[in-house]
Parts: sequence; structure tokens; C-alpha cells
Amino acid sequence: MKPKIKAENFDLDEYLNRIGYTGKVSNDGETLLGIATAQTRSVPFENIDVQNGKIISLDPNDIVEKIVKNRRGGYCYELNGLFSLAMEAIGFEYDMLFARPRYGYTERRPKTHMILSVKADDTKYLTDLGFGGYGLRHPLDIGSLGGETVQDNDVYALRSDKKEYVLSVKIDGEFADLYGFDTLPAEWVDYIPANHFNSTSKNTIFTQKLIAIIQTADGRKILIGDELKTIQNGQKTVQKLDKSEITEVLSDHFGIKHSIK
Repeated sequence: MKPKIKAENFDLDEYLNRIGYTGKVSNDGETLLGIATAQTRSVPFENIDVQNGKIISLDPNDIVEKIVKNRRGGYCYELNGLFSLAMEAIGFEYDMLFARPRYGYTERRPKTHMILSVKADDTKYLTDLGFGGYGLRHPLDIGSLGGETVQDNDVYALRSDKKEYVLSVKIDGEFADLYGFDTLPAEWVDYIPANHFNSTSKNTIFTQKLIAIIQTADGRKILIGDELKTIQNGQKTVQKLDKSEITEVLSDHFGIKHSIK
């Protein structure tokens, strides 16, 4: 079977070393959970290249070079694309899907977000390592409609509104929709127009503000513009930064040794 995504420079052991994963490797639920969690806690969601005026490359070899070899982060196509390469290498059954962002928007948005459906132990899991913000912490059973799912200190819910599935998360005691999606498989090439939009349009947050987000065992660190928010065990602290502090914060909190031009 032809692989859904391929990179000549992808090496599974090198990838696992990059994300700090030392557990077993098999196409089962335990491995899926372990690798997904390890990547979200070691590879940041970040848009530095977009802020520096670049259009993100969707050449899988460039993604491997950037994230694995140069120890950078990326946004959804890069983070979930890299994870797809690992799924291919391990032998998981999975599909690439499109999602329609809802969080932070009042108007209807196009389907520009990349997510995955990964099958493990006869269960299909919504797997998304690239939403940033309050995105999933772990893979979520797509069959868990109508209930609440606790992932560490966060609570998620998945419902169907007839047209699509909708993922929501509880923020400050109230559920907020993150995105809607269906399970129609996409191909890697399908993300090229959406990637160009997110890299260049003035109507997307990626061109408007610097973003860096990484999950920790008990929360998240979120840098948006000049504001660093740290969430730990449900408690939030916010720090305003001077421009001169941002490069150091990117290095110390997100492991990104790359600056804004």
C-alpha cells in the first residue's frame, strides 16, 4: 500500500529520541497514547517562520529537518504531519482529516485545520497534536459521543450536530467549541491551499501574533504576542514581556533557539 506521507530523511529512532519516548513501540493504544503525549510535551506549537514572513514548507523532508534535526516546533500540518510519519513507520492505520476551527471565532471559518483519526485496538481515536491553546492532551475515542472525557486537568466533550462532530473543552467552568470535523479522509496534498492561507492571510492569527505553546505534565505554557501564560494544576499566571525578553523565553520555556527577525 502506498504511504499517505513519506520523507526520505525520517528515522523512527531519531524521532523517538527527539520526543524523549522510551516506551514500547507497537501499533496499539498504549504506544499511541505514549508517543502522542511525548510529542506534545517536547515539540512546541509555534509560528515563528510565519512571523518571519515565510510560507511554511509542506515537503515532509523539510518538516523532519525543522522539527527533528533542528529541534524546532511548528503548527498543525507540521506537527500532525510529523506524527503521521511515525504512524506510517510503526504500522498504524490512520486517516488525515480536515477540521473547521471554531474557538475564538463568531463567523463560520473554512476547514483549514489538520487532524488525524488513528485506529488502535479496534478503536478509532481523534488524534491532534497541533491545535495549540486548549487542544487535546491525548488521543480521544471518536465513539465517546455525549460524555465528558478527563485528560489530566482538562475536560473535553465530543458531540455530533448532524453535519459534523464537534470537539469542545471546558474553560473556566464553561464548555467552548474548539472545532468541527467529519471523517472524510484527506490526502497530504489537500492541505497545500490551507497552509498557504494560514501562512499568508491577514485573516489568520498566525500572521498577526507570535505564538508558542507547549504542554507540560500538569498544564501548559502559552505565549501569545508579549504575554506568557502558565497554567499549572488549573491555576493561571500571566506575565507581560518586554520585546528584549521574548528570545530568552522562547529558549527557556519552549526549547526554541530561534528568534523573531
